Amino acid sequence: MHVRARRYLRVNADGASRLLRCGQSDRCRDCGNRIEWYHHTNERPIHLHPHELPAENVPATCHWHVSSGVAQPAGDGSDWCRLPHAMLCPARDGLPTIPELTGLRRALAVNTRRLIDDGAFVPPSTKPNTEASSATICRPARPVVQLLYVQYLANRPVDEIQCVAQTRRRHRCTSPLLTPDTRAGVWTLVPTTATHGQLPLPGAVMAVYTLTGLSYAEQLRWRAQRCAEHAAIPTAADVAMAEWEPFDPLIHHEHIHTRLPTLTRRQGPADRNRKATQS
Repeated sequence: MHVRARRYLRVNADGASRLLRCGQSDRCRDCGNRIEWYHHTNERPIHLHPHELPAENVPATCHWHVSSGVAQPAGDGSDWCRLPHAMLCPARDGLPTIPELTGLRRALAVNTRRLIDDGAFVPPSTKPNTEASSATICRPARPVVQLLYVQYLANRPVDEIQCVAQTRRRHRCTSPLLTPDTRAGVWTLVPTTATHGQLPLPGAVMAVYTLTGLSYAEQLRWRAQRCAEHAAIPTAADVAMAEWEPFDPLIHHEHIHTRLPTLTRRQGPADRNRKATQS
């Protein structure tokens, strides 16, 4: 399949902002391949394959296009289109078989294997699971965080949320938002309420990392996704967009946890027998 050459946008090196109102480059957490994420028309992020594809080789129902930095699920009438990475990700099972995309998905699978062999990517299923004796620690990979009385879905565990500001070397700051010198939030169980006029989910609760007990300035710092040092330097530019996604319990139901992550679950006889059988 032919791939159209990428078109790059540039910003003034002396400009105050380092962000382009276009796709933010990233890597898929499941397969390690390059992706670009845009805001959908519903203000939610969507991960797209980084290259444009010939529209004739992609089913019409899979056409996407980007206009003014916003991704829309339809064609724009041109001979090229974009495609959601979820339809190509080799780490996903049960994807619909589309003959026109089989070769591209196979190429991404080969690249994933190459990244694994080179040590540049570790699949989530093979990452070491740290255990404290016989206790299993619950640590959501994408926790629900409440700040400024709004619930968001984080893109990574709370202690790994990274600052988006630019350093003096023009790289992204590697400091986390949560450090021993800053106040932490509190894990709590709250009712799983629906949004946007949807019916509530009766009797359901979920674990939320709430920051409402922090000062207004601290919550603004978390919302801007800046470390304490860069929060004190408002002129420092951002090199990435904040990774908060508005939480919707019906859309993000797979990320709902019904027990507190700060607690540990002791392995019972059934757990030990199952572990012994697997070994």
